[in-house]
Amino acid sequence: MSKQPGTDDYVKMLAAIQADERYQQNLDWGKPRHGHPEGTVRAHIADLERNLNRLRHKLTEIEVAQLRLLIHTHDTFKPDATPGVRINDPRSHASLAQQFLAEYCDDEQLLTIIQYHDEPYALWLQFANKAACDHERFRNLMDRIADWDLFLAFLVIDGCNPGKDRSPLFWMFQEVSGKVESRFTAGDIL
Repeated sequence: MSKQPGTDDYVKMLAAIQADERYQQNLDWGKPRHGHPEGTVRAHIADLERNLNRLRHKLTEIEVAQLRLLIHTHDTFKPDATPGVRINDPRSHASLAQQFLAEYCDDEQLLTIIQYHDEPYALWLQFANKAACDHERFRNLMDRIADWDLFLAFLVIDGCNPGKDRSPLFWMFQEVSGKVESRFTAGDIL
């Protein structure tokens, strides 16, 4: 049985990721667009780091280190992804990010979070367009996420950038209210 990584282990993983040529190549990809007025992956990461600092008072040091791994990898492979594929498609940016992170980290919960980080937004889009979402897909998400503190913290960090609508976040918090235990609430939306 392997030892659970500590804060220093996650910090070392991030340093190795940041030194990886594939990571470096994708940092300057992107231009201002809907939901990402900051443009590049690099600028998005900087926004998320600021959001992380705003939530830091509610996080442990190990959670901060884990969230930094997610921040630096979750959208880094968008330039290599096939647009419009489902989140669990191996060609999606989430799957590519999960595969990349798995080369450095075997923390199953982090790998699950990175794979499903955009699932709440996809479910909200269904709800916004049809007044309902795929309940089986929602249950699947509920079953896959074990660390709701980390998942909801990451959703807040990723979803509270200038130019992003907060409606998907408020919807998600409403949907999980009373169903999951977390120290994060809609009141943490920045």
